[in-house]
Amino acid sequence: MGAEHDAEGPDRYDRPGPSAVLDRSELAVDVLPAAERLLGCVLEADTPDGVVAVRLVEVEAYRGRDDPASHSFRGRTPRNAVMFGPPGHLYVYFVYGMHFCANVTCLSDGEPGAVLLRGAEVVTDPGIARLRRPTARTDADLARGPARLASLLGLGRDDNGVDITDPASRVRLVAGDPVPSGSVRTGPRVGVAAAADLPWRYWVAGSTAVSTYRAGTRAGRRSRSDGGSPDGDPYPDAASRPRRR
Repeated sequence: MGAEHDAEGPDRYDRPGPSAVLDRSELAVDVLPAAERLLGCVLEADTPDGVVAVRLVEVEAYRGRDDPASHSFRGRTPRNAVMFGPPGHLYVYFVYGMHFCANVTCLSDGEPGAVLLRGAEVVTDPGIARLRRPTARTDADLARGPARLASLLGLGRDDNGVDITDPASRVRLVAGDPVPSGSVRTGPRVGVAAAADLPWRYWVAGSTAVSTYRAGTRAGRRSRSDGGSPDGDPYPDAASRPRRR
């Protein structure tokens, strides 16, 4: 059976000018308001196939020193150093030996905190997105789950630390219209065992690009910090693993 795709045209997104990037000050706040503010924002990436842009519809907050589910809970390391830097930068890490996940730093310089990007809707030409993620069954699957989102935008080690509030960056965060509070839902973070009950996952009600919730367990490889499960098995076969940058 062939893939099912939404019948939306390629002209849904008018690329804004440099002044449209989100101001860093909007992320220099606690992780919870930062997470809610990120909903509705657009993440753009320059790729070999053209510009790919997605509207963020699902995120998770990780506060830092008082959050046992955060990479920064036990202090600064070479791996998590970006979390301790200024807000508005990408914190990208490699998990399960096969894919990347991306976060946006927040709080002030020196105070660790980040928001995991869990799910997004493609707002540029869906044909380019399908080229980059050919195994997606539907357009909603193109960036549903943090690993799929990172794969679609070509996010990898070289993007760790990138300033996404800089209009000249390869990856840019465009200030979208804030999502009305009545359309925002909150709940526990996906696949997280530590601090499992904290309702620090935010998503846009009704979006088909929101990933499926799964509770964390205290045993097994699927229990982890900063992101939990990348929405089940985001790469069910080798052909669907990241192949383009």
